[in-house]
Amino acid sequence: MAGKLVLVLGGARSGKSRFAQQMAADMAGKVLFVATAEAGDEEMRARIARHRESRPAGWRTMEVTDGLGPRLKAGVGDASVVLIDCLTLLVSNVMGGARLETAEKRVLGEIEELIGAIGQLEASFIIVSNEVGLGLVPDNRLGRDFRDLAGRANQLVARASSEVYFMIAGLPLKLK
Repeated sequence: MAGKLVLVLGGARSGKSRFAQQMAADMAGKVLFVATAEAGDEEMRARIARHRESRPAGWRTMEVTDGLGPRLKAGVGDASVVLIDCLTLLVSNVMGGARLETAEKRVLGEIEELIGAIGQLEASFIIVSNEVGLGLVPDNRLGRDFRDLAGRANQLVARASSEVYFMIAGLPLKLK
């Protein structure tokens, strides 16, 4: 029997990662932290380092930039809680700079495969994702395509989730 699936959405610096980490820490058992970020520059390396420091030392970490569904099936092990941070970076990684027409099938297939894998595993899952559709319309095609795909990915995960939270100024709003 699969555990529950929780989606935590929010904007930049909304407190979503901290909220998700506390939720994972409050659940019983071992935690697997799945990081999807790639350290492409110094600022991102520093951001990743800050996130590492904020996690409990006993948590196991898996770094995955794509193909997350199969990697989870092979790597969850004895973890009873899996925290994925974040879905938006996974979308960006899988999209790889391709236009919507090319990337859509690849990205949505990745998300559907992830949801399928979660349904086959015993662990409970917490997925963190950015809500990128509330800001300005991006001024370039790639930015608009990314925003649209991230929004569709969030919808797929939200539909499959038993709980969905939206973080605003460090405060959780339960949507589902």
